[in-house]
Amino acid sequence: MKSLTKFYALVILICAFVHTGAQQKNTWPILKTYDQNHIDRIAMPVGGIGTGTISLSGYGALIDWEIMSRPAKGYNPIYTGVEVINRAPFFSIYLKEEGKEAQALILEGPVPTRFDEGYYGSKAPNHGLPRFEEATFQTAYPFGQVLLSDKNLPVEVTMGAFNPLIPGNTEDSSLPLAVVSYKVKNTTNKPINISLAGNIPNFIGFDGKEGKAYESTNIYKEENGLKGIHFTPNKEIETESAQWGTFSLLTNSDAEVSYRTAWEPGEWGNSTLEFWDDYTDDGLLEERTSKQKNNMGSLAVKTTLAPNEEKEIRFFITWSFPNRPAWGNNEYNVGNYYATQYKDSWEVAQKNVARIPELEKQTKTFVDAFINSDFPDVVKEAALFNLAHFRTQLAFKTKSGYYLGWEGIKDNEGSGDGSCTHVWNYEQTIPFLFGDVAQNMREVEFGFATNNEGLMSYRIHLPLETKATNFGLAAADGQMGSIMKYYREWQLSGDEAFLKKNWSHVKKAMEFCWIPNGWDANKDGVMEGSQHNTMDVEYYGPNPQMSFWYLGALRATEEMANYLGDKKFANTCSSLYENGSKWIDENLFNGEYYIQKIVPPMSIDNIATGLIRVKRRLVADDPQYQLGEGVLVDQLVGQVMAHILDLGYLANKENIKKTNEAILKYNYRENLVKHPNFMRSYAYKDESALLMAAYPGTRPKQPFPYFTEVMTGFEHTAAVSMLYEGQEKEGLKTIQDIRDRYDGKKRNPFDEAEFGHHYARSMMAWAGVLASSGFHYSGVEKSMAFTSNPGTYFWSNGYSWGTCEVKNKEAVLTVLFGELKLDSFSLEGVGTKKLKGKLIDSSKTLNIKL
Repeated sequence: MKSLTKFYALVILICAFVHTGAQQKNTWPILKTYDQNHIDRIAMPVGGIGTGTISLSGYGALIDWEIMSRPAKGYNPIYTGVEVINRAPFFSIYLKEEGKEAQALILEGPVPTRFDEGYYGSKAPNHGLPRFEEATFQTAYPFGQVLLSDKNLPVEVTMGAFNPLIPGNTEDSSLPLAVVSYKVKNTTNKPINISLAGNIPNFIGFDGKEGKAYESTNIYKEENGLKGIHFTPNKEIETESAQWGTFSLLTNSDAEVSYRTAWEPGEWGNSTLEFWDDYTDDGLLEERTSKQKNNMGSLAVKTTLAPNEEKEIRFFITWSFPNRPAWGNNEYNVGNYYATQYKDSWEVAQKNVARIPELEKQTKTFVDAFINSDFPDVVKEAALFNLAHFRTQLAFKTKSGYYLGWEGIKDNEGSGDGSCTHVWNYEQTIPFLFGDVAQNMREVEFGFATNNEGLMSYRIHLPLETKATNFGLAAADGQMGSIMKYYREWQLSGDEAFLKKNWSHVKKAMEFCWIPNGWDANKDGVMEGSQHNTMDVEYYGPNPQMSFWYLGALRATEEMANYLGDKKFANTCSSLYENGSKWIDENLFNGEYYIQKIVPPMSIDNIATGLIRVKRRLVADDPQYQLGEGVLVDQLVGQVMAHILDLGYLANKENIKKTNEAILKYNYRENLVKHPNFMRSYAYKDESALLMAAYPGTRPKQPFPYFTEVMTGFEHTAAVSMLYEGQEKEGLKTIQDIRDRYDGKKRNPFDEAEFGHHYARSMMAWAGVLASSGFHYSGVEKSMAFTSNPGTYFWSNGYSWGTCEVKNKEAVLTVLFGELKLDSFSLEGVGTKKLKGKLIDSSKTLNIKL
């Protein structure tokens, strides 16, 4: 009998273990938790690359509905229903305990304090409806979870949302959908009936700025295990408008489903009251079919929770809006590539919902591998959370298959059009996670935006085939950075055909530096000419920012030319590089940092066509808006890029380190209370930051316009430079200062801003991962390298990814996605191991002893 008891105990233990394992399998990773005092500003974008997004707020609401090819910050579609109080989208829960009256709440935490009182009281969406008393936000992007609790309720709810994100798999990371999950746990010892309902108005026709509401049609559909509301457009909406399309609200639950394709109209809140009475009666919805603008569609799932049982109910929001104005100009429709893959939003669901568990597993594998790596937590936070930018309206893919991006996005429109080269230079996230996208963007720059003289328009007009070069203005930093990026994409991919395809234009872009009255007209390896740059002005005379970009481009071009057998051109680049490198150390380094030597052009006739943006600003003999002897926060950006590309030092190593020390010494402000800033404020009060420039010595009367500002992309650049130079404490402090400002209470952690939300430059943050791991990969040489510091490091080359555990003189290399072919593997300061074309498939491990 005792042995039988032991047997049953063992069975129970095994079952419990299996159950626990299943629960852990479904648990989403968590990198950071925000308490209730730090959730008001959180809005995590949920959507695929180039598809638009819906954002998950810190308190559980779905906000910022940006799915119609336009930014729409603060846009929450409303159901009017002839009410005084309009209703935005919301999810709700019905609860019926045995022997007690039923009750219902919306699945959100307390109303954020940032909503001021308005004409009708609070401006918070759905402010008057009952809600949970406590909310906590947990996240490891792209997973976001809101923990809802209330001591007066018999349940706890974990609300979550995500969209698949798998490095190297661009297609499945570009799905136009949001997965919305509700895990409801019965905290009592009695069964409870629950019903979860999603409620969304049909806002097709109005995107938050343009268009208008129509009496569009909502249709209930059941197909292949999916049940839901399909929201369709009114026939009066122009089929070529950005507001024309479809979206759907669905579930794949096998529990009891009820629905409404409309709400009853009513004055003085009666429309909501009628819905609420119906919903709280038994948790089931009765169909309504009234015709009105923005009619609400509702979908409910009802089930029973046993004592202490937890169940998960999932909803899916899918969308398809095929039209996109070119840079916001309604005269030309470049379309959305994702919408060419589906007939409508219902087909999006039909083709993808069944695949979500596998895509979720792959996404979780990526995030787990990344956040469990031995990078400093703040490096992981900055890199992962800024990745969210790429999945907003910041970037898009045209129906013809080309990726483009704004600099940032305003509340209702893009900010800074044309995939601005001098801004996107800083971005280091996409090439190391989605290599095919990075290659595509280089194709746009060199295949379309570079003219036969080698001038690359730093803003790219659309359509590409006829207008890409129409902007006709080159940015010195943008063009040199694009050359380095082309080298990067070739190295990461190992794609010789890619290198050869646009080599002639890459070469021309380099030669453009040497045209008469150009950047380096005397061809000495030093830029002296009119250099338009990311400060939106022209620098006249040698300066560190352009000098390092130029030196880096010369090195990258030399490497590409040598590979292609163009020895003469390679020698030219090498000679100019050697001379320029020596010159800037001898002439621009002042003992602490690099300065600009202002060289007035004296006449506009001394400036080649395409090198000056606003001619009326030029004072030929005393140019304004210069750097001069200032300490520029990102003066080493070209050197940072050279480190990322394993091109070595572009100037004296000790001078680079001293420059970082000077940036900390002069540009750092522990708080900004007494700091005079004459432009925009992205940091203020008691916040710590690095200023754009400081002047310990002589200051020009009118320096470049942003010199008193603070911008995160530039700070990340300075921080990464410090990490590469072994100044780890200082670099991490700089990143921490940024993230402390984006703490959920003051600002959105997923929205580092500059000239708009989700600014592209802040995606420099991924370089913190590269610097911390010493990761280098060449698909050309089939080589990989890491730091020799012990630890486990996530790696990705844009096509495959995994982890590398470093210990002593040994490494354990694991491929979790894709495949990897290596001829050599190195640990810095230890040595190199020849591997003779070793192929490592996905989910395989290779032990390497050096």
